[in-house]
Amino acid sequence: MIELIPAIDIIDGSCVRLTKGDYDQKTVYGDPLEMARQFEEIGYHRLHVVDLDGAKSRHIVNSRVLSHLAAETSLTIDFGGGIKTDDDIGKAFESGASMVTIGSVAVTNPELLERWLNKYGPERIILGADVRNGRISINGWKEDSEQELLSFLKHYVDMGVKNVLCTEISKDGTLSGPAIPLYKSVMEAYPDMHLIASGGVSSIDDIKALEAAGIPAVVFGKAIYEGRINLKELWDWQNESYRA
Repeated sequence: MIELIPAIDIIDGSCVRLTKGDYDQKTVYGDPLEMARQFEEIGYHRLHVVDLDGAKSRHIVNSRVLSHLAAETSLTIDFGGGIKTDDDIGKAFESGASMVTIGSVAVTNPELLERWLNKYGPERIILGADVRNGRISINGWKEDSEQELLSFLKHYVDMGVKNVLCTEISKDGTLSGPAIPLYKSVMEAYPDMHLIASGGVSSIDDIKALEAAGIPAVVFGKAIYEGRINLKELWDWQNESYRA
């Protein structure tokens, strides 16, 4: 059964969504804690939180919001955006994150990520693989690296990484459907990976298609805030499928 992970992206302490990672295409949706409580009340257990200010600034900015989310809900939070140093990852865990998503550092300082994997364990580290035109993008999607997706993943799979959040940037925030062929190619190469698909989800049917393709988990956000996905209906569908 596919794991359902609603997302909250944060700018200036508010819940927002961007389109294709463009900070100039921003829609504000309100209070992150209010949204997180709605997820929890329905029954969701996981929450994906992205500090977009942090991703742009290259250090954690919204740790206070993370602290409130962790203190005021029982959700298991994975947190990303701006984690570049030992102080940043320490602050994320101290503020209540159960897991952290590491993207840019995996490209710019692989030795540091390897040290974090050894220190915190692979179960607490999610490798962020943000893809544009087949290449890994970094620093809030402002820069494209030369690293190709599958070879990038192989390096870290060999290092012991098990959890990967893969975002197709051209799909993110567009509600145009997920990049299923991309995710299937990753699963074919690394069938034991816990792959979290992200980007483009517009409906419950999109999530059903990801499950049918064998994708272990999905992050989705804009479809919630735009009223494209009814969270209670989605939760009921998953539980009915599980019982069946």
